[in-house]
Amino acid sequence: MATEISGGLGPVEAFALVGVVGVGAQWLAWKFRLPGIVVLLLAGLILGPFTGIFIPERDIGDLVSPMISLAVAVILFEGGLTLNFKQLADAAPGVRRLVLIGAPLGWLLSSLALAYIAGLSWQSAIVFGGVMIVTGPTVIAPLLRTARLFNRPAQLLQWEGIVNDAVGALVAVIALEVVLVRQQELSAADAIWTVVSGVVFACLVGFAAAMAVVKAFRESLVPEYMKVPLLFVLVLAAFAMANMVLHESGLLAVTVMGLIIANANLPSYAEIYRFKEQATTLLLSGVFILLAAGVNFEMLGLLNWRSALFIVAVILLVRPATVMASLAGTPIPWKERLLVAFTGPRGVVLLAISGIFAERLVAEGVSDGAVLQPLAFVLVLSTVVLHGFSLKPLAQKLELSSGETPGMIVVGGSAFSTGLATALINADVKVLITDPNRGMLRSAREGGVPTYYGDILSEAADHGVEFISYSTILAASDNDAYNTLVATDLAPEFGRDSIWQISRAKEDRARHSLPNQLGGQGINGGRTLAQYLELLAEGWIFRTTRLTEEYTYDDWKELREGAIPLAIVEDNTVRFVGRDEEIEGAPEMRIISLIPPEIAEKIRRESNDVSKERQQAREEAEAVRKGAGSGSQSAETARDPADASDDEVLDETGAEPDDDGGSEAEAEAGNGHGSEMARDRGAYFGGTDNGEGAEDTARPTETDKESDRG
Repeated sequence: MATEISGGLGPVEAFALVGVVGVGAQWLAWKFRLPGIVVLLLAGLILGPFTGIFIPERDIGDLVSPMISLAVAVILFEGGLTLNFKQLADAAPGVRRLVLIGAPLGWLLSSLALAYIAGLSWQSAIVFGGVMIVTGPTVIAPLLRTARLFNRPAQLLQWEGIVNDAVGALVAVIALEVVLVRQQELSAADAIWTVVSGVVFACLVGFAAAMAVVKAFRESLVPEYMKVPLLFVLVLAAFAMANMVLHESGLLAVTVMGLIIANANLPSYAEIYRFKEQATTLLLSGVFILLAAGVNFEMLGLLNWRSALFIVAVILLVRPATVMASLAGTPIPWKERLLVAFTGPRGVVLLAISGIFAERLVAEGVSDGAVLQPLAFVLVLSTVVLHGFSLKPLAQKLELSSGETPGMIVVGGSAFSTGLATALINADVKVLITDPNRGMLRSAREGGVPTYYGDILSEAADHGVEFISYSTILAASDNDAYNTLVATDLAPEFGRDSIWQISRAKEDRARHSLPNQLGGQGINGGRTLAQYLELLAEGWIFRTTRLTEEYTYDDWKELREGAIPLAIVEDNTVRFVGRDEEIEGAPEMRIISLIPPEIAEKIRRESNDVSKERQQAREEAEAVRKGAGSGSQSAETARDPADASDDEVLDETGAEPDDDGGSEAEAEAGNGHGSEMARDRGAYFGGTDNGEGAEDTARPTETDKESDRG
């Protein structure tokens, strides 16, 4: 399609450009670990006001406003789908207060700040103050993924953002009706009837649409391939019908609709939610590109120093005061209150609604209503950039985030799982072993490894396990079918590249093989759990080895002939070694491996020899001190070699030297006979998998961490 005479893009080129730039910006944000919303806004500004390549009003025209409105409706509906009451847990009191107390208090404080700091008229102040209740679920969700918050603070921010989005839109509508009553001299009764009837109608429309979906899905009135299209159509219809009665009440209708469906326990809910989440990512990218590209710098000239002071007051005074007052007297810890108080980014809904209401106010003779749109953009830009870069470090400072420490969940308790977990812990990896059979977790509990008793796929695990703290899953139970189910179910949430599974029995035969979309990735060697347990029974041990500039991967292979590398810890990430994968060693990389019995025995012998030499050096140093006197130079000279030996041989963990002569820190977990120091660091009792409810066999195995001079 040819471009327009004005030099702009045609609609097809414009839509394609928005899609490519939006998704590309999201990918760049993921690649370089930047806040996605910040990159989207920057991309939109570059496309629009900075270069003039894409101007929405010029290239798309009247389609901009309805496109943004429909996209916001779908985004809010998807947000409602996340509001499952069972997941609220102990965050429920805080959410209620943030909605029932925080919303009206935020409206009041924001309106006062607009009137007395920004210098707006009371008409514009109460309308925009209502819109400012919205904290932006379109922004919160991407920030939460980046910050990796713990469950409760994440739930507080997420629920507040989604619920208050609809509440803020309605409050702004009510405020606008009040202004219209004064400006047009309408009766108060007419205004009240308009608002109340619109709110009630929106709730009824949302409820009816949700119940229609629930009934159709439960009674199989709709085939599987039509469920998502039906859902989309009903969302758009509910939004449009509610808006026909009261402007912007459609936001309430779609939120109610999503909330009811989320709590209806539909069997197809997981598939629906995942598809909607992907659609929301596309819509969110497009909306932010459209809004940023449509910014007119001439409109920003309407702002002054009072506007800047207002932005500062909102971030540092209004938001913290609202949250602290709302959560006062709740059992929520002060750290979580502080995090929520200083996290209030605004997003798409604020921009979209403020633009619409600004036009209505100007049309009714409120001249400073024109300031609302540029003020809203600056507020959104400021809060998105600020919180986009501050949320993660603030959460880490307050110890409310999993931080950069890699984490792994091992599904299935066994001697293999316990030994692997112990080796990973020695490599500074956070590990959790889960099993629905309490007896299978015995060896892990005795070894001091964190455990979770229960099904990892259960609803109880959703709020009983901090999934955000873990980035990798290994399905390693004694049930191949269960391993495949776990890997398949958790793959969309964690990413298929983070889901691993030990080999299934007979999977190399055609009649037992599964398609690639089922199960997880196979780990090096392609062994089953029974085969790994047999290796441990033969005397194989787990080791954690740190590579250095001097001690390379080639050195490791030469000195560890026959060893099986299983996992790699590097750059704050942990992953397993894939089947037939060639490892590219790098300094500071840690390799978790299984070591053959003969090499394991050599390690123990040389470790014991070094321990004897150290003990002999200490005894000789003590003898010299007693013979020469405590103040003599000879005593000091005699003492230094022993002390220096200790410093050189031991690393910061107090581990003993390895047999290789390389700068290596290793951890042993198997059925060997390590030093007393090894036993202190965490002996565990491995067990054999004898079936459901079987008692573990008491077979002592030990963990030994060692380090060499380097």
